Amino acid sequence: MPMTQPERNNEVFQKIEELKRTRKAIILAHNYQPPEIQDIADFTGDSLELSRRAAETDASVIVFCGVAFMAETAAVLNPEKIVILPKPEAGCPMADMITPEDMERIATEYPGVPIVTYVNTTAAVKAKSTICCTSANAMKIVSSLDSERVYMAPDKNLALYTARYVNKEVLFWNGYCPIHHSLTAEDVLKAKSEHPKALFIAHPECNPEVLDMADGIFSTSGMLRFVSESPEEEFIIGTEVGILYPMKKMNPSKKFYSASPKKLFCPDMKKIALYDVIRALETLEPRTVVSEEIRVGALKAIKKMLAISDLP
Repeated sequence: MPMTQPERNNEVFQKIEELKRTRKAIILAHNYQPPEIQDIADFTGDSLELSRRAAETDASVIVFCGVAFMAETAAVLNPEKIVILPKPEAGCPMADMITPEDMERIATEYPGVPIVTYVNTTAAVKAKSTICCTSANAMKIVSSLDSERVYMAPDKNLALYTARYVNKEVLFWNGYCPIHHSLTAEDVLKAKSEHPKALFIAHPECNPEVLDMADGIFSTSGMLRFVSESPEEEFIIGTEVGILYPMKKMNPSKKFYSASPKKLFCPDMKKIALYDVIRALETLEPRTVVSEEIRVGALKAIKKMLAISDLP
């Protein structure tokens, strides 16, 4: 008799646990990953949380279930560890919208202006920046800088959102997340008409007219905290659909609706499967390696971010 899906998954989960013990490995997964990947992770979170976990872990092997720039960040923070991205083709279109050469041109055009680089960038781009930020700490990072002008790259929507709340001139690169940027005010109005009792919460990577309609604007982990603490029972979620799984898991009595299930689906975040994780743990491949020259520069920018993020 063939195994049912739950039985098959249990067998896979057991295999992964055995391999983790053998390899002294830890599995980190972003909140947008498929449900079964989140279930086998030791830690799930947004970019800031996972950066912290990567910096703190004493594991010998880090299996990063996310996209390429996240695994690079883990490799930058842990040069002595093996960092594996089970599907190296899992990339980030926004990260591809800016290059190290672009960063050099920005620095030349705006001499002395701090460049705040979103973590959704390659290590080579981070290495050219003054400091990094995430959607959770962008305002704190920008406010901390001793300059009346800052340059934020590559996400223009995060920059425009940050500019609303800091007493600085915020210049920015014209990049964006194609997933979040595709969400329109019309999409939100449609979702609100279908779920009139629901609060609408959005990610800062959404465009300004969408953020203007939001009852709250948060990073993915901020969203998880908000919906858990809110007395409200229904929510329209303006970020990648993967976040709905932990929301429902943590709040089984509440209802969650995607603001646009088709638009808010990131193919890159869905590329890693359970068997990819098993293969990664068995072979310790494919490894994410960052050259020492790039790593040193990127580490400086990331460490500055983490130090400020940890301040009260």
